[in-house]
Amino acid sequence: MSQQIKSDSDFISVFEPFIDFEDKWNVYKAISKKNISGSANNVKLFENEFANLHNREFGVSVSNGSVALALASLNLEQGDEVILPSHTIISCLASVVRNNGTPVFCDVDSKSWNMTLEEVKKVVSKKTKVILMVHTFGLACEAVEIENYCKEKDIVLVEDAAEAHGQTVNGKKCGSFGLMSTFSFYANKHVTTGEGGMVVTNSESVFRNISQMKNLDFSRKRFQHENLYWNYRLGGLQAALGLSQIKKLDKTILKKMNQGKVYYELLNKYSDLIQLQPLEYKGIKNHYWVFGVWLKKKGIRDKVMEKLLLQGIETRPFFYPLHLQKALPSKFKNKNNGLSVSESLGNNGLYLPMGSHINKSKQAMIVEKFIEIIN
Repeated sequence: MSQQIKSDSDFISVFEPFIDFEDKWNVYKAISKKNISGSANNVKLFENEFANLHNREFGVSVSNGSVALALASLNLEQGDEVILPSHTIISCLASVVRNNGTPVFCDVDSKSWNMTLEEVKKVVSKKTKVILMVHTFGLACEAVEIENYCKEKDIVLVEDAAEAHGQTVNGKKCGSFGLMSTFSFYANKHVTTGEGGMVVTNSESVFRNISQMKNLDFSRKRFQHENLYWNYRLGGLQAALGLSQIKKLDKTILKKMNQGKVYYELLNKYSDLIQLQPLEYKGIKNHYWVFGVWLKKKGIRDKVMEKLLLQGIETRPFFYPLHLQKALPSKFKNKNNGLSVSESLGNNGLYLPMGSHINKSKQAMIVEKFIEIIN
């Protein structure tokens, strides 16, 4: 390649977190008090505050969002089917397969890029035990409708709200639907602890079970264990950062929404070239966890990303469809038809830089180069 990527000083990464002095000060206080381990008091405080934020009785912090999903998988038996969208991260698939479940993929809506009740109904069967409802990119699923359907059909609902911190549906917070909800606190999330995750629930039995599973099955008789569980604890320093991040969640969301609106206004006039998630859909305002763009011309996405990178602009592709993943066990393959939206998004979607390092002038420059490359 004859061209070279621009220097670090000119490079625009796809995301930088919103970390302020208060965040740093909170972490420093935890260090000075030596509250750094997974058993530090600020871990329990973080769990309680996060659970309260989502109107849940219990919160269990873990080392990352993938672990949260894995531990949320409910005593699945061979043959139990779990419905999940194909357009989402592979952690969702792994949590099903590793826990004896049979993944059944539904497609997503072409406007919101989320699973819908209509798509769920297309693949539900007598073997369906769980629906894993995943909110995508800043808009929420038809959470009320899906939850009501699960209650009607006696199907367990697990909510993945990793990309929906602070989002609401009909006045009800994402993270409060179903038996339990999972979160990620990765660096690009609205609430970050660097790495980390959480399961929130109103079920005491679920709370106690996951608490044991993430903590080596420690019991009252220390070092005597009935199960070979894992060490998935969140550390005290991470919890200290999380406690500070919660306080400014609304401010962070507002910043992301403002950045999303700027991109939307700059890009919406190019509807012949691209499709965007709307600013608002079915009464739900887009919180823009990321700003996604669906290219209408097929097969050019990777080349567009490559050329943007040469201009010093980092981007990311959309999730590759789960039903097409090489990691999907062969016995679950070739059973998925009609997932055209997930496939097109996975092959032709990308998202643009957002975060604390981006201002309006940089967004305008990014859009200018982006459209120039597409054309």
